[in-house]
Formats: sequence, C-alpha cells, structure tokens
Amino acid sequence: MKKKLLAVLLCAGMAVSMLAGCGSSDTNTDEPADSGSEEVASDLNVGVFYYTFSDTYIASVRTALDAKLDDMGITYQDYDGNNSQTTQNEQIDTALQTGANLLIVNIVTSGSVDASQQIVDKASAAGVPVIFFNRAVEGDEEEGQVLGSYDKCAFVGTDAPEAGHLQGQMIGEYVVENFDTIDLNGDGKISYAMFMGQLGNVEAIYRTQYGVEDADKVITDAGKPALEYFDASNSDKYQVDQDGAWSSKAAADYMTTNLSQYNADNNNMIELIICNNDGMAEGAISALNDKGYNTGSGDKYIPVFGVDATDAAKQLIADGKMTGTIKQDADGMADCIAFLTQNIADGKELMDGTGSYNISENVDNKIFIPYAVYTGEE
Repeated sequence: MKKKLLAVLLCAGMAVSMLAGCGSSDTNTDEPADSGSEEVASDLNVGVFYYTFSDTYIASVRTALDAKLDDMGITYQDYDGNNSQTTQNEQIDTALQTGANLLIVNIVTSGSVDASQQIVDKASAAGVPVIFFNRAVEGDEEEGQVLGSYDKCAFVGTDAPEAGHLQGQMIGEYVVENFDTIDLNGDGKISYAMFMGQLGNVEAIYRTQYGVEDADKVITDAGKPALEYFDASNSDKYQVDQDGAWSSKAAADYMTTNLSQYNADNNNMIELIICNNDGMAEGAISALNDKGYNTGSGDKYIPVFGVDATDAAKQLIADGKMTGTIKQDADGMADCIAFLTQNIADGKELMDGTGSYNISENVDNKIFIPYAVYTGEE
C-alpha cells in the first residue's frame, strides 16, 4: 500500500495547536490554525466506544484520549463493548438517543464490512460524524467501501502489515546475532512458538505472517536455517486466543501446556517466542518464569517478542525478561483522534488540516500512525 510521506510536523505538534483551538477562518489544510474554540468545543457530546477496556494497549489509548478530551473541555462518555459487537451496537444506539453528536469507535468485529457499515449507517442517519480507530473496519480487498460511504467518516489506525514487517526484521537480526546461544539443544535449528491474538483480525493475520516470513528471510540470507515451528502436528503454526481477547492468560495457559512436553529435559525446548501483542508476551513470560526461565537473573533465557510497547513490556525488557517489541503509539493515536475531534468542535470538515499526517493514497480519510522498533533504547 502506498502512503504519503510524513511531514516534519507529527501528531504531538498538532495536539499543541489543537489544545489551543483551531481558527475557522484559516483555509490552510496542511497545518492547524490557532485562534480559540472552547465555546464551540463545549457543545460536543462525544460517545467513545472501546471494543474492551481489558486490552492493555487499548487502555493506554483510553487514558491518553480521556486526558486530551478533558483538556479540551469536551463532554464525553466511554463505553466498554466487552468484546461483543451486539453490546457495542446497543451502546451506540443509546448514545445517539441521548444526544451524542460525535462517535469515536474502536470496533469489536475487526475487518467486518457488515459490522462497520451498520455503525456508519447509524451515524449517517443521525447526521453525526464517526471516527473509527485502531481496529480495521474493512479488509484490503474492500478498502474504501465503508470509509467511502459517508463524508463524515474517518479512520485512525496503523498500516497493518508494518508491525509484522518490523517485528520480523527485528527477530531475524536477533537470531542471526545470537544463533548459537538461542539453539539450546544444538541441533542447528531454532524452534519457535507463535501466539496469535484473534482469527480474522487483519493486524493479527499480518503479524503472524510477516513476523515469521521476514525473520526467515533475514536468517536464511545469513546462511542459517529458517525458523521451525515447535509442534510439527500443528499445520497452522500458531496458537490463537479462542476468545479473541489477545490475553495474557491465553498465552500463559498455552505456554504452560507446551512446556510440559517441549522442554530442556526432553531436549526439545521451545527456543523463541513470537507474540501478536505484549499482553500475550507477558503471559508467555509468566509461564517461562514458573520454569525458571526469563527471571532477569541467571542464564536460562528464551527470547520473547511482542507488539505495542506497553509500559509493562518496556519494564520487562528493562528487567531482562523480554527481548523486544514494536511500538504502537498510543499517545500518537489519541493525539490524532483529538485533532479530528477539534475539527468537528470548530465546525470544520473532519479531515481538515491533516495534510501532515500519514494518509493512505487509496483512501483519503484513512490515517496511519507509524510503528517503531523498541528494544529498550529510544
């Protein structure tokens, strides 16, 4: 997917201007203006809908966005979808019936045109804007179908394959540099486990695919054998959270079961762990800790990689218990959502002044917040 290049001014800079307000007389679409809009902002009644409050990364977005909306003097209410699209739809209906005039939606059923179109139709019928964020509203093959159906609609998220590519590159380079240390049984191959967050979720699909494919390319280019999934009977080559919650508990339970059969005593220890998010990485590390691995002391260490760069993951990396992660910028995402919200507060077009964001060339109301590698040094 081709994208516009980022300009020097990123979300943080825009948030500063945004908090001061944006002037309605400014016609420059590349930089936000600054002329005060608190009285208009106070007229907004925003419903913010999260797929679940329990997701660690989503919780960090919620904290950041709550703070920004508070600073902007905007009335809002947060809703916990509790991983149920039916519940979220009912919450949206209730919010609209009680006067919400802007919807900010972290959709439950990621990548579903049917689910996202229902929400767009509700917003359109009420004449209110809707900002989707984080979880895809349509697949690549349907790109623009939903987002192009309503002129008061936008998406703030990430370029889904990017996290997988960055993670795969990071893993590959680590394996090449530490191959003999990782190869615990000395068989000349690295045995890995993969924990997938949710079936059908576009982020999970690309992370699962490219986290391994790109790592294998780096490793084989260096003359080493590709990664080998630890369980030859599992043709999927991943273990998925059956509840779709990307949870620490799911990964911990899987890893505990895995280690009962695949361990040092049997000379077939899992030697590397790839997780679709940091929550699952935490769970895998917890199971490893129970067996004396990755405690931050001693030499019993299994490399563990995640995605999100949550505060908990950063601490695990600092403590020598986790290897690396891919930063998904919660503050940057909240900044961008708040900027779009300020546009609505000021009576502007939803996408006004977004020229310096990273926008899809295929869909002009789709904003990407970049990922970045995190290994403990920023």
